[in-house]
Amino acid sequence: MAMKTSPAEPALTPEQRQSVRATLRSPRRLKTEVLAGLVVALALIPEAIAFSIIAGVDPRLGLFASFTMAVSIAFLGGRPAMISAATGAIALVIAPLVASHGVDYFIAAVILAGILQIVLGLSGVARLMRFIPRSVMVGFVNALAILIFMSQVPELIGVPWLVYPLVILGLVIVFGLPRLTRAVPAPLVAIVALTLITVLAAVAVPTVGDKGELPDSLPSLFFPNVPLTLETLQVIAPFALAMAFVGLLESLMTAKLVDDVTDTRSNKTRESWGQGAANIITGFFGGMGGCAMIGQTMINVKASGARTRISTFLAGVFLLILVVVLGDIVALIPMAALVAVMIFVSVATFDWHSIRPATLRIMPKSETSVMVSTVVVVVATHNLAIGVGVGVLVAMVLFARRVAHFVTVERQVTGPDGAQVATYKVTGELFFASSNDLYTQFDYALDPAKVVIDMSGSHLWDASTIASLDAITEKYHRHGTQVEVTGLNDASVLMRDRLGGRLGAGH
Repeated sequence: MAMKTSPAEPALTPEQRQSVRATLRSPRRLKTEVLAGLVVALALIPEAIAFSIIAGVDPRLGLFASFTMAVSIAFLGGRPAMISAATGAIALVIAPLVASHGVDYFIAAVILAGILQIVLGLSGVARLMRFIPRSVMVGFVNALAILIFMSQVPELIGVPWLVYPLVILGLVIVFGLPRLTRAVPAPLVAIVALTLITVLAAVAVPTVGDKGELPDSLPSLFFPNVPLTLETLQVIAPFALAMAFVGLLESLMTAKLVDDVTDTRSNKTRESWGQGAANIITGFFGGMGGCAMIGQTMINVKASGARTRISTFLAGVFLLILVVVLGDIVALIPMAALVAVMIFVSVATFDWHSIRPATLRIMPKSETSVMVSTVVVVVATHNLAIGVGVGVLVAMVLFARRVAHFVTVERQVTGPDGAQVATYKVTGELFFASSNDLYTQFDYALDPAKVVIDMSGSHLWDASTIASLDAITEKYHRHGTQVEVTGLNDASVLMRDRLGGRLGAGH
């Protein structure tokens, strides 16, 4: 008798794999989402506790924030499968406010930051992502991989020697198991295996429970006890604004990274206001706020293969169940298991292609400089916003310097003696960097009585160029030379008509 075999699932496009409805109808893909959510939840617990300590608040604020952020963003966000929770970047930004004014002002700042993120999202701040060059993105990814690895180093210093073989075993599992099977996420196998070893062998090593006390109740509504005055706003506004920008930047950069990993596109505007709404919800439940987490997102997407909002939602739900209902069991998980998982994430996140000798030989030095400067600043400051800002600034300066050299000025003298005309043909894009040297490219004293400046091969982009052109014509007039500017395109004519002669001497 012939055996019946179940038909294979039809091949799906990357966009179709993000469908929640289609995943719920596929047991295989649903299992992947469920297990991915469980792995992420286990990885979130020690991180949330550690970030709470950095911020100077009770660990429950970080754990509750991770629950509410993950569950909220699963419905509100624009990037499926991305994990949002309490983060180190937010903790670093907000910690001084906790120290100076206490938790109530801190929660008020989280709520205000959420409001600001909604305003920024609806005003189109996500569109600014197009101005972040690829080299900055590569630097951002590499810097985060380094920071993820560095964050695990303290867990390997001053610990019992048994931690080291446990970490090595965990690394063997997370790197080796996918070569044999992908039926179960390798990070989950590593966590379960190392926990069983340490419990059954009664090995005394640092555990999740050593990081802080886990909550034993559900989060409840919380209204910060702060006066609704202008003085309060002046206290919390700077911190809220910094938190809003840092959170959006990290979330949008992470969303772009997931887009690349999954070969799909996401709604960055929805993600922006979704992050704001999630932070408002988190604040009113007494959480410390947060944003997208690249480490846990890479565990979810890259290590576990999740693609839908189901994994994000379940990560939050499992987190709450684990810490409230199964807290005693979760507390037994050795930190060595989570260190191995995070080292794996660090290695998987780093763009190794970007530092290969073959890549560095063919890559323009300016691109490499931008990438390196982004990495150095992020690692040095532990602040992604500053690092990305510096990277973009370096890229702008190097781009302007490179483009400035593309402007050429060619001189040609025609006509009989006594009626000669000097024609200057200007070619290239004229803006503040390239137009500054334009003034020196003309032979004012040697030119005949008439000069034609042919601008048909160029474009005027800013007031600096108009000022330079005014200075050139003014100097020719002082020499008694007639100047005619020709070939300007319509946009350049409009700009010159509006600004010409109104910007001062210029030179």
